Amino acid sequence: MVGLIDRNTDKDVFYHDKCDKYDYLTAVCCGAVAGLVDIIFVGSPEDSKLLKWTDKQVDNCVMKFAKLTGWKPRSGQENNVKSAIGFLEKKFPVNYDQRHSGDVDNAFNMSAKNHHMKSLAHSPDIIGLFFSIVNQFTSTSSFISDGKLITIDTETQELKGGNLIAKLFCGTANWFGHLMSDVAGASGAKGRGSGIAMPFFELFGLCNFGKLSVGKDKQDLATIATRAFQEGYDFRFGLTQAIPVVLCDLLIRLIWSLRHYFQYHKPIKECIPTSKHDDLRVMLIVGNGVLCIMDAADAAIRSGGNWLTFFMRLNFIAWLRFIHLVLKEVFIRLGIKSQMQKLIDAYKRINEALDEYLRELEKIDKKQFEIETQKYNKYIPLIENAESEEQLNIVLLDVFDELGIEKPYKGDFDDFMLDDSAVLEFK
Repeated sequence: MVGLIDRNTDKDVFYHDKCDKYDYLTAVCCGAVAGLVDIIFVGSPEDSKLLKWTDKQVDNCVMKFAKLTGWKPRSGQENNVKSAIGFLEKKFPVNYDQRHSGDVDNAFNMSAKNHHMKSLAHSPDIIGLFFSIVNQFTSTSSFISDGKLITIDTETQELKGGNLIAKLFCGTANWFGHLMSDVAGASGAKGRGSGIAMPFFELFGLCNFGKLSVGKDKQDLATIATRAFQEGYDFRFGLTQAIPVVLCDLLIRLIWSLRHYFQYHKPIKECIPTSKHDDLRVMLIVGNGVLCIMDAADAAIRSGGNWLTFFMRLNFIAWLRFIHLVLKEVFIRLGIKSQMQKLIDAYKRINEALDEYLRELEKIDKKQFEIETQKYNKYIPLIENAESEEQLNIVLLDVFDELGIEKPYKGDFDDFMLDDSAVLEFK
C-alpha cells in the first residue's frame, strides 16, 4: 500500500500550470456573463424569469418519480402534479411530518410555510438523512427553532424489513420518497406551495444572532432566513440559482480546453478540464468570484438597506460554490489535498486490480471445478494417514491411475532412478 503511494510525486497528481493574462481575462469575462444572467434572469423568487421554468422541471420530475413508484393517474390527470404529490404523500408517510405549532404541543412557533425548513429530517442533505433515520427508528421528530435543537416524541411507525440493514434501506427510501412529495409543495397548497430547503440551508436556523434591519424592525439572521424560505427561497429556487453557476463553470472549462488543444497543441488527454490543473482551478475561483461580487453588489443596491430583500437576492448556490473552490485550493496549497489524492489514486489502482482478478475468477467453470476437486478430496485423508513411504507411494500411484494421469517415468521407479540416462517427463 505504501509503495503504491510513495511512487507518486506531486507532479503525478497535479499539473503545475500558471495562468497568463488571457486566462485571467477569460475567467473574468465568463464570471461577468454568468453574473449578468444571475442579475437579469435569476434575481429573487419574486421576480425571477427562470423560476417558472425550474418549477416546471421539478413538477415533471415529481410526476415521473410518482409513476415509477406506482402512480396511475386517471384520464385527464396525467399532468396533474398535485395528484402525483398526493400519491407520494400516502406512499411514503413519515412520523416527523408535524406542520403547525399545535402538532408539537406549542413547544415553539411553526407553520405550514416553514415546517420543511425547521424539520431537520426534511433537509435534502446528509444532515437530513441522518435525522430522518434517527427519527424513524426512535419515533421522534427533530427541529431547529430559536437557535436550539428541539426533539419531541411522535407516534410509532413500524419500519419494514426483517433485519437492521433492511430497515435502514426502508428508512432511506422513505426519506427520499417523502422529500419528492414535498419538493414541489404540498398536494393541498394553493399556488406554488412551500417546497423543501436548499442543502444545508436549515443550519441558518442556528444563527439567532445579529440585529439586521427589515423595514422598521430589527431581526436576527435565523428569522430573516426563515422568512426568505417562506417567500419562495427554497430548493426549486436553488436550482434556478445554479444555472449561472453551472454556466460560469462550463464556459471556463470549455475555453480552457479549446485553448490547450488548439493553441498549445496538447494531447486530448491533457486537455480534459480536471482539478489537477493549477491554472484551471485558479480560473474557476476568479470566475466564480466575479459572479459572487456582481451578485452581492446587485443585492446590496436593490435591497435599499432591507436585509430580507438583500438575502433573497443573494445567490446562495454561487457563494457555496465559491467557498468550496477556495477551501479546496487552500487544502491543495497546504499539501492536504495532494496526500488525499494520492490515497484515492492508490485505492483506485487496488480496486482495478481486484476487478481484474474477479473477472478472471468468473471465467472459471464452477461445476467442472467441483467435479474435479471431488476426485482429489477423497484421497486427501488417505495421503494424510499414510504411515510409511511405501503406503504413500501406493496411494499416489492409485491417484495417478484413477485420474488418468500419465506417470513421469516408466517401469519400476527405483530402477528408473538408477538409470543415468532416464529423464522425468511431466505431461
